Amino acid sequence: MTEISTERPVLGGGLLKPKQKVVRSMAKRSFFSRNAEHLALLGALIALSVVFSFLNPRFASVGNLQAILSAAGLPLIIGVGATLVILIGSIDLSVEGVMGASGMAFVLMSANSRGTSDLGGWAWVIAVGVGAALGLTSGIIYTKVKVPSFVVTLGMWYVGLGIAIILFGTQAIPTLTDNHLSTWAAQLTWGMPHSFELAAVVAILGAVVLRFTRFGRVTLAIGSNEEIAKSNGLAVTRNKIAVFAIAGALSGLAGIVAVIQLGMGSATVAQGQLFITIPAVVIGGTSLAGGKGGMFGTALGVLLLTTLNNGLILSGVSPNFQSAVSGAILVVAIIVTAISNRDRLRIAK
Repeated sequence: MTEISTERPVLGGGLLKPKQKVVRSMAKRSFFSRNAEHLALLGALIALSVVFSFLNPRFASVGNLQAILSAAGLPLIIGVGATLVILIGSIDLSVEGVMGASGMAFVLMSANSRGTSDLGGWAWVIAVGVGAALGLTSGIIYTKVKVPSFVVTLGMWYVGLGIAIILFGTQAIPTLTDNHLSTWAAQLTWGMPHSFELAAVVAILGAVVLRFTRFGRVTLAIGSNEEIAKSNGLAVTRNKIAVFAIAGALSGLAGIVAVIQLGMGSATVAQGQLFITIPAVVIGGTSLAGGKGGMFGTALGVLLLTTLNNGLILSGVSPNFQSAVSGAILVVAIIVTAISNRDRLRIAK
């Protein structure tokens, strides 16, 4: 009697054995399981786009898509720094104050209506340095004095805001007088606004650092289990301070972009940015317990929220409801994170 083989031919004349089929099937399942959160976010983003396109055909126009990308630029830049901070199990609430201080410093050091000083490219460097200095101070107080991060950074928010108000002064509002600079953020290259292109570069660099450098691996290790990281000789304190300094520098960079978009200096230029960024990072899959998350999820979270806000505006929904929706999303994301990580969440962080 002829034996019937259960193996089937594959390309190249070989046979695919049952064991090989099982391995490939497991690999396929593991890909979807590993990327389930990102695929769900991508699906939600596509679904929202389809719904809003039906509600208002203007939503799918090229101009509106560029507006969405422009709106996503600031929270994406901030989100890269916020992701690093949350990955170590901490939180940074100083974003708006740091942005205000750095933004005002940038305007006053660039060609403006109030004075004659124009430091050119050095204005960018110094303004980002202001943000890094404020972040560095937060990191040192947090690690050395052992004050919870949310307390330290909340205080630093008001320190930054105070600096911005002092720089703003009582004179006429300083406006950018360099037309090329004041329109830079809205200018397009390859159909995308410069502000979003800068944010994309920052996000890609953040992803590379997190995945391929020792700094990134130590950051994840601290968030996963800080005590084990210390016992293995990792520079936990130094890494934490560096994370806060980087987050401050990125908030400073976002402050520069914000005042360029506005065209003038303002101490409150960052108003509302914190409450877009934190929900975006959390719904992007970065765990509030630390040790889990990444930049791609943050980027998807930012695009999801900016698309949602844009679609609600075009649908005629009140701005009050937009804030309520963003708040509800944050609460749900926190609840889900707390349930899945309740043994690891520590209020001291």
